[in-house]
Amino acid sequence: MRLWSVHPRHFDRQALTACWREALLAQAVIVAPGRGYSRHPQLQRFREAADPLTAIGAYLHGIADEADARGYRFAREKITSGADAPRLEVTDGQLDYEWGHLLTKLQARSPAVWEHWREVARPEPHPLFTVVPGPIAVWERP
Repeated sequence: MRLWSVHPRHFDRQALTACWREALLAQAVIVAPGRGYSRHPQLQRFREAADPLTAIGAYLHGIADEADARGYRFAREKITSGADAPRLEVTDGQLDYEWGHLLTKLQARSPAVWEHWREVARPEPHPLFTVVPGPIAVWERP
C-alpha cells in the first residue's frame, strides 16, 4: 500500500488509479479495524488525526479531484466522509523520499510523465498535507 504524500497531479495513470484503490482500502480498515492491512504503517498518520475517517475522506477527495481534472470517473459515493478535514503534516524529508521513489517508478513505467516532472526538486504535497521540516517518517520502510 502506498498512500502518497505527493500531489496526485504528479502521478501517471497507474499511480492515480492504484492510489485510489489503496486509499479506499485504507478507509475500509479505518471504518472496521482488524480487516486487511489494519497494521499497515502508512495508516499511522491517518489514525493519529483528530478524526481519522474525515482525514482519509479528505485524502480520497484529493485523489478524486485529480481524476476529475483528467476526465476519469472515480466513484465518489464510495467516500464515507466529507472533503474538509484539518490539514495533516508531512515532513520535507518524507516528501523528498516519496518523490525519489515516484520518479524511479515513472522513469520505468511512464517515461513521458517522468520527463515532464524530472526537473522538479520537490513536488507539491497532496492537498491534505502541509510540509514541515523533518526527516523521513518513522512509519516509512526505506
